[in-house]
Amino acid sequence: MRYPLVIFDFDGTLADSFPFFVEAQHVLARRHGFDAIPEDRIDEMRRLGTRELLDRLGFPKWKLPIVAADFIRTMRDAPPVPLFPGVADVLRHLREGGARLAILTSNSVDNVRRVLDADVMAAIERIDGGAHMLGKHRRIARMLKDARTDASQAIYVGDQVSDGEAARRAGVAFGAVGWGYAHADALRAAGAEEFFESVADLRRLAG
Repeated sequence: MRYPLVIFDFDGTLADSFPFFVEAQHVLARRHGFDAIPEDRIDEMRRLGTRELLDRLGFPKWKLPIVAADFIRTMRDAPPVPLFPGVADVLRHLREGGARLAILTSNSVDNVRRVLDADVMAAIERIDGGAHMLGKHRRIARMLKDARTDASQAIYVGDQVSDGEAARRAGVAFGAVGWGYAHADALRAAGAEEFFESVADLRRLAG
């Protein structure tokens, strides 16, 4: 199905930042007093919903903004993470096909800009950063209002169960990707309207 407004998550959806996250979360866990994900339990944890994962790690939800800000600083001071292969071409294809493209992320706008080259940036109409992981629905609603677009004409494409929850609360479709932080089974169970097995599958959004 074609969606006139396509809003993308960034980490795990456009950017291959999961390896960086796995390393950084050990440092952040020690610093902020929650359990790090052991290497041998990563696949298990990827099958959990976002809230369930936080509970398993003994992670108080009130700490999310604090730890997220620390993660952003850690990424800022590291070499830029790469885009997934083919993402740049897909974004240009969608824009040339008439779709309006935006990015909504818990990461910072600066970290996103460090990863995207000038051609890709030219395809993106708006980048909204620093969104609370469990509060993205408010940002989606604001994006719809600013874009003067009805919720039925938009889709949020992400890689976590919380992205699906945000999409539903904002009234937009949820497109789940099979290559990000959460396991594909968890995302299918979350009831995504669209599921993308590969980056090339995103071309379907052009109709």
